[in-house]
Amino acid sequence: MVDMATPKKSPTKAILNRRARFDYALDDEIIVGLSLTGLEVRAARDGHVQLRGSFVTIKDDELWLNNASFSLRLNERGNPGARSIDTSPRKLLAHRKQIDQLSAQKKNGQSIVPLRLLTNGRFVKLVIALGTGKKRYDKRETIKRRDHERDTKRLLKYSR
Repeated sequence: MVDMATPKKSPTKAILNRRARFDYALDDEIIVGLSLTGLEVRAARDGHVQLRGSFVTIKDDELWLNNASFSLRLNERGNPGARSIDTSPRKLLAHRKQIDQLSAQKKNGQSIVPLRLLTNGRFVKLVIALGTGKKRYDKRETIKRRDHERDTKRLLKYSR
């Protein structure tokens, strides 16, 4: 018997910026809200958002998400699957204290990088982190370490 009183919960979807962990040495994470329109919320819930290459700036004591690609579904007649890609800046919602801390760290040479877009429950949230850009040799070191860990796991798996 299905209980009609409790609404179904949609599964938590997270849109990842996998490149951020490779390009930056990341510090603590902060969860902030986004100011979105209805079409942008639908695109986020459907997973039609790309965070690669996006970044966060501080303008007039407000946080802005730049260069994030939202693939918006157009409601045109006779063209049911038409989509438009929108990369306009979007306002991020955070506490004043958090914005002040981020701006102080940004003056010290760190970048604010978006990591994940969370679409659980009613709200769409963005996880951002402070990060320092990695040099090319740091990236090579990361690749070597990842390959070494993969090889050791493989050896342990087959040695049993």
